[in-house]
Amino acid sequence: MLLRKVSVLACSHLRVISPKWSLLNQRPSHSLPPLTAGAYNVKRGDFAQITDNDLTHFQSIIGKDHVITDHNDLEMYNMDWMRSVRGQSKLLLKPKTTNEVSQIVKHCNERKLAVCPQGGNTGLVGGSVPVFDEIVLSTQRMNNIILIDPVSGVLVCQAGCILEAANNQLSKHSLMAPLDLGAKGSCHLGGNISTNAGGLRLLRYGSLRGSVLGVEAVLPSGEILDCLSELRKDNTGYDLKQLLIGSEGTLGIVTALAIQCVQKPLSTNLAFLGVDSFSNVLSLLRGARRDLGEILSAVEFMDQDCMRLVTTHLDCSNPISSHPFYMLIETSGSNAGHDEEKLSAFLDKIMSSGLAVDGTLATDVGKLQSIWALRERIAEATLREGYNYKYDVSLPTEHMYTMVEESRKRLRDVCLSVFGYGHVGDGNLHLNMTSEKFDPKVLSMIEPFVYEWVSKYKGSVSAEHGMGFKKRQYMGFTKSKSAITLMHRIKELLDPNGIFNPYKTLPDP
Repeated sequence: MLLRKVSVLACSHLRVISPKWSLLNQRPSHSLPPLTAGAYNVKRGDFAQITDNDLTHFQSIIGKDHVITDHNDLEMYNMDWMRSVRGQSKLLLKPKTTNEVSQIVKHCNERKLAVCPQGGNTGLVGGSVPVFDEIVLSTQRMNNIILIDPVSGVLVCQAGCILEAANNQLSKHSLMAPLDLGAKGSCHLGGNISTNAGGLRLLRYGSLRGSVLGVEAVLPSGEILDCLSELRKDNTGYDLKQLLIGSEGTLGIVTALAIQCVQKPLSTNLAFLGVDSFSNVLSLLRGARRDLGEILSAVEFMDQDCMRLVTTHLDCSNPISSHPFYMLIETSGSNAGHDEEKLSAFLDKIMSSGLAVDGTLATDVGKLQSIWALRERIAEATLREGYNYKYDVSLPTEHMYTMVEESRKRLRDVCLSVFGYGHVGDGNLHLNMTSEKFDPKVLSMIEPFVYEWVSKYKGSVSAEHGMGFKKRQYMGFTKSKSAITLMHRIKELLDPNGIFNPYKTLPDP
């Protein structure tokens, strides 16, 4: 086998999302400030203004220290981590319990005060930041783990539990959560559920929808919906939790959850490959599914512009020679000898056939993380180049990179770079463009072109990041008119005053 073992770390930092908001200071000075509602022609809804009486009432519920009105303290909650959208909230509330959330929401509904639920604020479509002056309700303090059952593998926790922190506790029982995200060090599990986050290992463990056993949530009326089942099989009536999963905080605020975890692998291997064409990327995907079968846990791709970004702007180095495409193929299982034998046979085959022309293999934990960082830190690297136009779409795999190529031809004279990467194993493309600063003319060349292209090939305009604020008006490119109408009816039924996360997810009626 021609692959060589990794001898040096490709990146010294392993986290896409740095400690909260440290990335704000890394943005190039020539970039424009993030967009506000005016740039999207959105008008404030008919909601009440916050009064001193409201503040006094909230202080009586959660204490004065957790009712935040200072402008400087609010800044990080008014802006997404990509610095692409910004609101003007004047109030941040940090409850600790479901009952406190219920009391807050009941008051807001009676007063018709708009609420923006916020977890780790690691989203990419503006779903977790206020658009105008909505009250930000943060789940930061709701971070208790309630139960870990090592026999059934069930985790029950509050919504504010950080994914990586939960995994650290699960690891003590040889368990792990069935999702892995670049933002694992900051994202909240409640936010993951509210956006139906995808991530790196959906290929192995499936959609988060299938792993969530139960949800506790506060409805817009203030009523607590207790569907916090720990059962894998419960076929009694409507599955109400599915309404909340992926609803982006527009129907209810998730306050606690039960999730089916998986056994932590005893053996993990990662091949990082250089590939000369996207057709070969697809051939390698088919071969990996065929030859690696039950131990295959992730298949990712990135193009050479992605590699340029992480090596130019971050402390990363390419451990192999330069190629048009790179693939990460990960295996995980319970028998190291068996797994290594299967992976070695697969790698011998693809190297001798020429499908992969270079590569390196990592088995050590530190080196595994280092190689993964090349893929996970791409989003961070885009912050260093300029303004980033980011699109998360699903497409039939044979069309994934064609979209990048056609976008590159269309935008080559107005963008610094056009590049693509993503979860090729499940058809999820992350299409990105960068320019020196935000330019509405550039945006008009991208939208609705990208969404029309996706619709033409029967794809989805949002694969895993939700609709949020940025994408909501383009839902019609994926969903039928009747489906959107029914969504509006559900919203009106559960939230007649429209106070939960307004201006998000659904298009205007």
